[in-house]
Amino acid sequence: MSLPAKRVVQGAFAALLFHKQEERGMRLIEFETRCVQQGEIHEIVTTTHSDSVAGDLINRVGFLGFAEMKCGGVIGRGDPVVVHNQVIGHVLGFDDCHFPNHYNILISTKETLTAEDLNLEVESSITFGSLINKE
Repeated sequence: MSLPAKRVVQGAFAALLFHKQEERGMRLIEFETRCVQQGEIHEIVTTTHSDSVAGDLINRVGFLGFAEMKCGGVIGRGDPVVVHNQVIGHVLGFDDCHFPNHYNILISTKETLTAEDLNLEVESSITFGSLINKE
């Protein structure tokens, strides 16, 4: 469920991760949206799980890294996620095993991806709720 009219949340990677796991054991929380504040840092995780619902276990994951939010806003299930001007997947939901330090923002992708797979660099941008940048 993505919200029909809302601000695009922009972020930039502050740290990169390069590993995958098959038995991670994350669990989708019940909430389909989360508010984020400017300056917060959240972990960005890809998964091949696509039709999971609240309470489901998420095991197959790839880690992109930690992204700092450049503006506050609302990230919601179904939001497109754009990296390098391409939609890499859609927000599946959130895992809160590290909260209040940070959320794991789970992105449903065709295959699990790491920072290396996407050629990410520190400061690479990521947006939530945006289609491809037309600039």
